Amino acid sequence: MRIRRTLATAAIATAAALAAAAVAPAQAADDAAAPATAAVAVLTHTSLAGPNVSVGDVLVADLVAGTTANFSSSATGTTGIKCATSAFSATVLTNPAAPGVATESLNTQTFGSCTSNVIGVTGVQSVTVNNLAYVNSVGDAAGHPVSLDPGTAGPVQTTVVLKTILGTITCVYRAAGGLAGTTNNTGQTIGFSAQALPKSSGPSTCFPVGYFTATYGPVRDVSVAGNPVVYVN
Repeated sequence: MRIRRTLATAAIATAAALAAAAVAPAQAADDAAAPATAAVAVLTHTSLAGPNVSVGDVLVADLVAGTTANFSSSATGTTGIKCATSAFSATVLTNPAAPGVATESLNTQTFGSCTSNVIGVTGVQSVTVNNLAYVNSVGDAAGHPVSLDPGTAGPVQTTVVLKTILGTITCVYRAAGGLAGTTNNTGQTIGFSAQALPKSSGPSTCFPVGYFTATYGPVRDVSVAGNPVVYVN
């Protein structure tokens, strides 16, 4: 009887070992087939380290509530043009794993409800951004730097049409290179402060340099259901 019990126990142990050996390769194959977790990209939506923003997604933003977009005659002055509305739309071109730099195509940027306190100017007829699309680069280095650079259509340029006591004048302002800005995950904003656009053409009523200041936010991904806000990781 003792020999029979021993043989039965050995048979059970052998069967268990064979079953484990059969399961192990299958489990290893399942693990190998399982998709790897995607690395966190420079741009995510909904939250920090949230879902990655996809290449091709469209990002939009208006001015931060209660602020204006300004074209001032000096870096610290208050003389110039103020626009109560402004908005942009950009398409994501690249969004690599963080740390890194994401790129976007700035396709539209509009300004409206603009006024001026320049002597001799009675109104603002239009403010138009020329030579779109521009290339917008968003980095996750310290300060979350932004660079808005010319595209293939030409330099970063804005045309301002002003109404004066002597008639309508056109002022063209053109950046020597690009514009520098920053993003902020508090409010999901992108901002530019006193970025210089020297006058390219126009009469003396047009100030020699236009300094552009504006903050847009929250930036939203309108290609995703619910239009979630965008973060820089």
